[in-house]
Amino acid sequence: MDTKEERPVPMAPAQGIDSEDTMTPATPRDKIKAIYAHPWSQIILISLICFCCPGMYNALGGLGGSGQVDPTVAANATVALLSTTAATALIVGGPVFSWTGPRLCFLLGGWTYALYSGSLLNFNHHENGAFVIGAGAILGLGASMLWVVQGSIMTTYVPEAQKGRAIAVFWIIFNLGGGIGSLASFGLNFHSKSATVSDSTYIALMAVMLVGWVLGIFICSPSRIRLAQLHAAVETEKHTLNGSIQMVMKVLFKWRVLCMIPLFFSANVFYSYQQNVVNGFTFNIRTRSLNGALYWIAQMLGGLLIGVLLDLPFLSRPNRAKLGWVVLFVCGMSIWGGGYAFQRWQDRRIARPMFLYIFYGAYDALWQGFCYWLIGTESNSTARAAVLVGAYKTFQAVGGAMAWRINAEHKSAMTQLGMNWGLSIGAW
Repeated sequence: MDTKEERPVPMAPAQGIDSEDTMTPATPRDKIKAIYAHPWSQIILISLICFCCPGMYNALGGLGGSGQVDPTVAANATVALLSTTAATALIVGGPVFSWTGPRLCFLLGGWTYALYSGSLLNFNHHENGAFVIGAGAILGLGASMLWVVQGSIMTTYVPEAQKGRAIAVFWIIFNLGGGIGSLASFGLNFHSKSATVSDSTYIALMAVMLVGWVLGIFICSPSRIRLAQLHAAVETEKHTLNGSIQMVMKVLFKWRVLCMIPLFFSANVFYSYQQNVVNGFTFNIRTRSLNGALYWIAQMLGGLLIGVLLDLPFLSRPNRAKLGWVVLFVCGMSIWGGGYAFQRWQDRRIARPMFLYIFYGAYDALWQGFCYWLIGTESNSTARAAVLVGAYKTFQAVGGAMAWRINAEHKSAMTQLGMNWGLSIGAW
């Protein structure tokens, strides 16, 4: 992909430290501010937040049907979530981020993850499917705000030469949430004979989600980040309504961005098949929890691999983009080919499907890490990145909603596999 080469940019002086030749001694408060406003401090912070919120949500989804014996309600709730995200990520999430900043934007949306977990706890006792679906729709709006904040921070708060590593660090910490959540569920449900998870699972995940929401108060404004390239980009942003509309149009209608849309659309289409068909219908609740943990651990390894490859210093940025394309294409053909073999010989269970599920997790991390890296090559402006991430989440949610709806209508497993394989390879 023809993208501009990165240029080394000098670091801006830390906030609260005199930049004159005669520097005043830094106070402990100045040192704390410098650490707080350091790019990597914020990368780790947003990673921990996502560990707690969407990471725990992923642990639920990885159980198959969000831990329920009938996955239909969870599938319909996910359709509601993704539909709302598709409708709001670009036209609500991006503008709210531009006008309120990352901290308030996250706080407005982050609490909705705990609401969704609470709705599943309620369903365990009252089977109120409408509440679960409604909570899923509300979560769709909240998730659009969270992911716009996350994507903007991850792709703009670090120097251009370190964006691959930022993606790797985020993906490891974020998916550690799904891994630990699934392992905790595995322990809590080890002796369970029920096909649904226990109340304690939902309560524990809800508590962690609320902790992640509270951590959002420490998110730093881009104007305070110690990074010159970010300061230069912020200074050119226009926060008027006309300026925002012009920026959105200019960002979205670049030919490189238009070429990314198939990648965005196909980024989540395989979740419904992998979680509800491969994991949900093949294993019991205990093994589903273990598989969920292995899936998210594989995501960590996949994120590390793609992050390292996309930051190789001896390759130009266009060549790194080509390398990422080759890795995704080869891995996609190999892993989906294994999925086809599994569907044909589904009676050979346990070990082979478990390994297949692990590779599915790694493939997802490779895909999304590459998408985020491509977004990061387009601009160092957080407002422009918010537009791109909003577009990413919009098309990702449209594709995911379509796939979950097909799953909720109980289309055959081979049909879902064929759709996922075709879209995944065709997007490249």
